[in-house]
Amino acid sequence: MIADKSLLSSREIKLQERLAIFLAFIAGYTDAIGLIKWKTYVSFMSGNTTQLGASFFSQKSETIITSITVIISFVLGIYLGTCLSLWRKCKVKTIPFYLVSVIFILYFMINFYHPISIISSVAIIGFAMGIMNTIVTMVGNLKMNTDFVTGTLNSLAKNAAIFTMSKDENEKNESKANVIHLLLLWIGFVTGAFVSPFLVSLLDNWNYILISILLVTCSWIISKSKIIKN
Repeated sequence: MIADKSLLSSREIKLQERLAIFLAFIAGYTDAIGLIKWKTYVSFMSGNTTQLGASFFSQKSETIITSITVIISFVLGIYLGTCLSLWRKCKVKTIPFYLVSVIFILYFMINFYHPISIISSVAIIGFAMGIMNTIVTMVGNLKMNTDFVTGTLNSLAKNAAIFTMSKDENEKNESKANVIHLLLLWIGFVTGAFVSPFLVSLLDNWNYILISILLVTCSWIISKSKIIKN
């Protein structure tokens, strides 16, 4: 989905990094909404997997069903998003932005007139977050996941170790840059989760319209750059 580093200028790589941080902010923001409203993560599947296992022991059927639903939906979203990125006939590479935006808008409109159940809600939003996770998978040569932080922290610690132990100057510089990229990504996710409780109480379901507007605006901006291949 994202253009190769060798084809990108330093300015475009910076834009690529900012896009990843922006998407991490949205992921943290949306994940916190799911936790507040439905007691379920909609992008942090490690937490849902732990919750699923614990629920089997305590026999909490409602939590089991919710966790399984959101995990499957998230995986299906990643599957679809990846298929779109690999589909050579798809000329509009910003389509995942618009697809996720449409899902959020439709969810808002339907829920406005007919309240959607928790199971259906986590399925829809989890699916959308899975698609969004495929928009940015690399910053330069660094693999990234914008929707969850376990992998981010894992990579951050490994690159910090390389920076500490390596004697090669180029390797040290690259690992240092990677640590900064990953730390900013983590901060983006945490910031989104931090502001979410304030806006949830203020905007309620209008949060999904806000997210849609942010995604469409972002897709319009990056379509003017070269960080996504045409």
